[in-house]
Amino acid sequence: MTWTINTGRALAAGLGGAAALLLAGAGPARASDHLDTPSVIADPRADIGDIFAWTSPDSRRLNLVMAIVGHGFSRDLAYVFHVDSGARLGKTTATTTISCRFSGQEADCTADGDEARGDAGRPEGLVSRRHGFRVFAGPRDDPFFNNVKGTREAYDFAAAALKAGASLDEAGCPAFDKATSAGVLERWRHTRGGPAQNLLAGWTPASLVISIDLPAVSRGGKLLAVWGETVGPKGRIDRMGRPLTGNALLATLAPDAVSDALKEAYNHATPATSDAFVPEIEKTLGLYDAFDGQCGNAMIADRRAGASRYLNLAILLADDRLWINSAGTRCTTLFAVELAALAGRRDLAGDCGGRTPNYDAVDVYRSLLATGALTGVDDGVDRDDHVHSDTVFPFLAAPDAAAESSRKAD
Repeated sequence: MTWTINTGRALAAGLGGAAALLLAGAGPARASDHLDTPSVIADPRADIGDIFAWTSPDSRRLNLVMAIVGHGFSRDLAYVFHVDSGARLGKTTATTTISCRFSGQEADCTADGDEARGDAGRPEGLVSRRHGFRVFAGPRDDPFFNNVKGTREAYDFAAAALKAGASLDEAGCPAFDKATSAGVLERWRHTRGGPAQNLLAGWTPASLVISIDLPAVSRGGKLLAVWGETVGPKGRIDRMGRPLTGNALLATLAPDAVSDALKEAYNHATPATSDAFVPEIEKTLGLYDAFDGQCGNAMIADRRAGASRYLNLAILLADDRLWINSAGTRCTTLFAVELAALAGRRDLAGDCGGRTPNYDAVDVYRSLLATGALTGVDDGVDRDDHVHSDTVFPFLAAPDAAAESSRKAD
């Protein structure tokens, strides 16, 4: 896949885009990709809450996690990882598909001509017939952490500033003064004025964990691009790669009817057909860029491009695959692959990027959109309430007894 875009369109005029949506009234702020559309709310077993992907310290395996919001897996669905590979960012030439189906406690997973069938619920997992991959499937603690209520308060404060008359520049970035910017960032760090709280503390999703030999997924090159999907009898229901794309960039601040329709369309698309969502993402990027009180300093924003300032970043984000440098010797930073290739961050050239269970993905993601740096937006929640591993299978912490008892009672 190579990134392309039809640039023959204009940004909305006046108070268009994210600013108009703020003033119209916002729907509920949500987490990474949890509860993003009516289709997945109707069956949480089809709802991908998060995707994680990173390489093992010995550079021999790719580790993959798909957290499903529901407490179990459906026998009517396929749970699928796609691992594209290529020699450079944005261009992949080979794909490995890893697909799992479930019947009660029994898993049936296939990858690269190999298969694993049986009970995958034990912590040590189930090894495939050719020993090419290992799979675990069962309840684990959700490693995603996020101060959702503080995020909502920050958005509401920005909405008030827009309603009071903050002007937009030609790229749709509001001119927030220092006091407004400080107010936005201060509210983001707290929950209802007090210490920040993690909305997802104790959440116990059904988790599909795969550890697969790198040669099986890297035939096209050392750069890997990962996305996942849930597929039912009528086709795809949900999809996800990077965190936050659907819930942070696609009409997140719009009325529910508008937001739901756009996110349903996005879930039915693929990274290869993501260009149609670039204009919508551009509008939202203008709002994010304003949160630090400075327009034009978002990651790879082009200050010289006028109304198209955020086009390159929107193209990058619309293709929401999670990028991993399989030749990397460490895994420390979300967007490491993209920053090394596009923003001159040579210090990240040896980082695998991707996303381990311990990344503070929310702060890094939003900081890059607001400040162009890895810091600057802090939601006050710096770690999960459980300890997860990026080295010991199945990586995610076991659910605590109270959470497990609640799950079984549902």
